[in-house]
Amino acid sequence: MTDTQTPQITDVARCRLIRAADRHMWNDEAIDSRQSFPATGSFDLAANAHGMLLVHNDDIVDAGAGFDTHQHRDAEIVTWVVEGALHHRDSQGSEGVLTPGVVQSMSAGSGIRHSERNASTRAENQRLRVVQMWIAPEYSGGTPSYAEASVNEALADGGLVTIVSGLDRDAGGQALSVGNSYVALHAARLLPDRPVTLPSAPFGHLFVVSGTVTVSGLPSDETADDHLTLDEGDALRTAGTAALTVAADAPAEILFWEMHTSFDAARA
Repeated sequence: MTDTQTPQITDVARCRLIRAADRHMWNDEAIDSRQSFPATGSFDLAANAHGMLLVHNDDIVDAGAGFDTHQHRDAEIVTWVVEGALHHRDSQGSEGVLTPGVVQSMSAGSGIRHSERNASTRAENQRLRVVQMWIAPEYSGGTPSYAEASVNEALADGGLVTIVSGLDRDAGGQALSVGNSYVALHAARLLPDRPVTLPSAPFGHLFVVSGTVTVSGLPSDETADDHLTLDEGDALRTAGTAALTVAADAPAEILFWEMHTSFDAARA
């Protein structure tokens, strides 16, 4: 039932590349979870964290299946639907259906119970693909909260859009808030000949949701190129790099976490 292999990580200067096929894999027949950080059965997520990012799961969920009511505490949970629809219900009274382009940000705080299921019936037979990410909170024991917003219109022109943020610079903007003042999540639906520039940060996590992209501006030496090609499901972890450029020859979608501290530094 559980494949406990450790993801194979390739070092590229101050970056670490995890190919889609090398992610931690877990399934229970109805749920196929591809994990950029080993999460299933882990009781020490911080041991595998990058920056403030603890969990980054790319899940395929069969129609009518999902996760029954369960509890979270002290985690900032961000959910991004790629295909299909996800039905959410929680103990704070929030309930709704997430579809592609609708971002969800939930602060578990002192404790919240929720369920997440594929909104499709078995008769409709529509699979759900959803990316879920957990960020360490800046402070423990906060008040649980929930928010969601459609960003489809903002993403339509192919530019990089900040969709979740705790950074002061984004206060009052369109991004949903998150209980950590050191992080921001950006998304882009790339168009041909319309590259985007990722913000420079001490820690970054680039994930290719769909398509193929080229990342340029990477640190290089005499024997290494300054660019990489990433395909769907590939993840690139950066540390202390300058601003990177991401381009695509065909439509593609990316998510990028900008993080200005690490879990270990925040815990110290």
